Amino acid sequence: MRYRAVIFDLDGTLLDTLCDLRAAVNFALAQEGFGQRTLDEVRSYVGSGAYVLFERALPGEARPRVEACVEAFKGYYSTHVNVYTRPYPGVPEMLERLRAAGIRTGVCSNKFDAAVRLLCEAHFGALLDDFAGEGVNMPKKPAPDGCRRLMEKWGTGRAETLYAGDSDVDVQTARNAGLDCASVTWGFCPRTALQAAGATRYFASADALADYILA
Repeated sequence: MRYRAVIFDLDGTLLDTLCDLRAAVNFALAQEGFGQRTLDEVRSYVGSGAYVLFERALPGEARPRVEACVEAFKGYYSTHVNVYTRPYPGVPEMLERLRAAGIRTGVCSNKFDAAVRLLCEAHFGALLDDFAGEGVNMPKKPAPDGCRRLMEKWGTGRAETLYAGDSDVDVQTARNAGLDCASVTWGFCPRTALQAAGATRYFASADALADYILA
């Protein structure tokens, strides 16, 4: 096997969270008197945490309202985090294959930590070993801190740990952590953005990714 451990991004990689994110974004915008956003618009905003999401969603003159939108978003999302969210096809089976092979698996996400844990436990249970979400002492990706925390806990080195994600932020995160990166093409980020970020390994299905890891 190529690796002893795999760190996954969550949104757009393991789970399709877009519909629930859009609902929470539009709730927050409505609370602050702004118009609604489409799925494609919300897709283009996500990946760098809630604060950056609303910096992208709001017009320039409304930037002072970002904090209020973030608070409204988190309040709504915390109770509507798992309404429409589902695993991508083949993801549970991929995690089962990795578990059976003795490979450590975890999630490093820019989603706030409580939501990461709730979603991972609801959809994957014991198929994931550990989680690192956004928190007070956890810088957001592309900072490598979350990945390093997981590797330290597992006792795995950089050469034996793979990072897998769907976005340019994930490519940068892997680079900053000194890890090989597997870029999945079923998620939120267009392939052109992955290419521009320097992605070199692309996977169109969870099964293909599992085959690569286990080869």
